[in-house]
Amino acid sequence: MYFCAVQNNILNQINSPEQLRLLNQKDLPQLAQELRNFIINIVATKEGHLGASLGVVELTIALHYVFNTPNDQLIWDVGHQAYGHKILTGRRDNFHTNRQLHGISGFPKRDESIYDTFGVGHASTSISAALGMAIASKLKGDFEKQHIAVIGDASIAGGMAFEGLNHAGVTNSNILVILNDNAIGIDPSVGALKQYLTNVKKGTQKQDNIFEALNFNYSGPIDGHDLPKLIPELERLKTVKGPKFLHVITTKGKGLKQAEEDQVKYHAPGKFNAKTGDLSIKAPTIEPPKYQDVFGHTIVELAKINKKIVGITPAMPTGSSLKYMMADMPDRAFDVGIAEQHAVTLAAGMATQGLIPFCNIYSTFLQRAYDQIIHDVALQKLPVIFCLDRAGLVGEDGATHHGVFDLSYLRCIPDLIIFAPRNEIELRNIMYTAQLGLDYPIAIRYPRGRGVTIDWKQPFSKIEIGSGVSLKQGNHLAVLSIGNMAEPVSKAIETLDVSHYDMRFIKPLDANLLHRIFKANQTIITIEDNAITGGFGTAILEFSAEHNYKNTIKTLGIPDHFIEHAKVDELHQRIGLDADSILKFIKTLL
Repeated sequence: MYFCAVQNNILNQINSPEQLRLLNQKDLPQLAQELRNFIINIVATKEGHLGASLGVVELTIALHYVFNTPNDQLIWDVGHQAYGHKILTGRRDNFHTNRQLHGISGFPKRDESIYDTFGVGHASTSISAALGMAIASKLKGDFEKQHIAVIGDASIAGGMAFEGLNHAGVTNSNILVILNDNAIGIDPSVGALKQYLTNVKKGTQKQDNIFEALNFNYSGPIDGHDLPKLIPELERLKTVKGPKFLHVITTKGKGLKQAEEDQVKYHAPGKFNAKTGDLSIKAPTIEPPKYQDVFGHTIVELAKINKKIVGITPAMPTGSSLKYMMADMPDRAFDVGIAEQHAVTLAAGMATQGLIPFCNIYSTFLQRAYDQIIHDVALQKLPVIFCLDRAGLVGEDGATHHGVFDLSYLRCIPDLIIFAPRNEIELRNIMYTAQLGLDYPIAIRYPRGRGVTIDWKQPFSKIEIGSGVSLKQGNHLAVLSIGNMAEPVSKAIETLDVSHYDMRFIKPLDANLLHRIFKANQTIITIEDNAITGGFGTAILEFSAEHNYKNTIKTLGIPDHFIEHAKVDELHQRIGLDADSILKFIKTLL
């Protein structure tokens, strides 16, 4: 039974996929247009990820139209592309709160909706999750339930996706993998698999189909924007048992001219004009640079002097600003795709041959290569230079992207130096110092967004490994900060008679400086934008215990629970890491 759609008002009638499935199929193209317009209008003013969701509008509608969600389980890889899914599954009226404090998450999240069957945010996880669900359904005797993983061509190149495909191919589980092939992740896709998929689309691929070789029932490629083709193919695949693979061709940013033409910029464009698609033009102002750009320009500057320097990033050349080196020195800068484990061990291999690899990985993504840091780098004392972008709270991307665990998970690794610059000049100088030659690997962590220094491009100077610095001398207590936390601390204590030290190195700690601090101050406060458990404050407590100090030590940092999404300054206020909160806390101890 179908209900009749009111012209120009179909989307407003859809509060669930059950209602979507009552539509006549001829009304679905109009729904697609309305959904696309709805996404554009909201993201234009509220910001968020745009291009990926525009590219899968028709696919999203088709999936919920054909499959009995949420009983049939739909998993979106990464989740950048799930805005249409959220809007069609009961979150249309509060979609304007997307990625805002107390609003809905920018990614699928299990406790937000029964239609979000698996929490995502990092790439290449969907196939493994869907296979796990499919095996569970079979064990429970539910042989009709469908399990669908939607994964992009950039994500399917990740190692974990291949592990999932490899396992799924030797099961008879009821799993459908849909490859959303648009030739781009955040930046253009790279690698041999990308070339293979390009040849498949062109019809020039003469080799055996790689997915059929993995025992998948392969179909496609088909036009992912053609609902009359998509829907019957999905209906057919519902009747096919065992692992299936559908290759769908889409255009990222579909329906917005600028988003189609500049897919990198319109992945998450910020505010723009919903009618014209043009980006908002800000009045020119003199601002401090983004930390990522300080890294990007500095590595080029250093690489021109030191021919041994190479740059590596796993699929983040724009986000990390390694793009500048890739443009200037393409033979010495490498985008390895969504492959953090490979990036780390590739850097290790280069280091064995005397190269100086700067391996730039977001803090939250370096977690995915933990064994490689320990086994392939630190254990062999290879001087890889890890540059951890987006350390600390990152804002609206939320819990899946906050880089708040790196100090804790790195600090326990022997023979690893850990440094957090408080400003752009310190970042430049530690990069300069590291490429001069180290006996051990080093991790340099710095935050997302802009720094604090206008005149940042200063002549290089060498930093003594393991040295902290005094920023202010006082009499009543000492505040020890790490990285960009120096800024709110400095503001908080402007009028207070207290000392402030930037420890800079979390490992090795400046023991000489710490002994002086402990002997001169009864009360010590540590402040970090890392998890309070196992981080910088914990290191200071360990130092105190080891040397039998009886000082009062208070630790401030990220509390022991996952932090949701909001603007960084809002989050800092909520957890007491802004200047006003720090000031109030210090006054309670004076």
